Amino acid sequence: MNKTLLNALFTVGAVMVLVGAAAYITRWPLTPYIYMVGAVMLTIAQALPTYDDDTATLRRLRRQQRMSGLFLIISALCMLFTHGGEWIVALSIAAVLQLYTAIRIPQEEAKDKKQKNQP
Repeated sequence: MNKTLLNALFTVGAVMVLVGAAAYITRWPLTPYIYMVGAVMLTIAQALPTYDDDTATLRRLRRQQRMSGLFLIISALCMLFTHGGEWIVALSIAAVLQLYTAIRIPQEEAKDKKQKNQP
């Protein structure tokens, strides 16, 4: 898939997740659906790209990134069906995994690039 399209999908999905999570306090009936569509878009944007020259560490980090997307979808399902605060636990797990992988993936990619450029 086109990288620009994936970036747009990720950005729109992230905004929808943020809006859905923030607006949930208003108890507007459509907020769980906005959140769920955003979570699915975000998960798809992270799951579709393929990488050929990944190291074992990068593959593990990308699996963790995909797992965080699943936790976003689980939190959306909790929003829809439990109507309590359980969705916040799944959202928190997803956020921690997203933050960790957002920091570590660029570090590992730079390290891998540096090793490839050495004679």
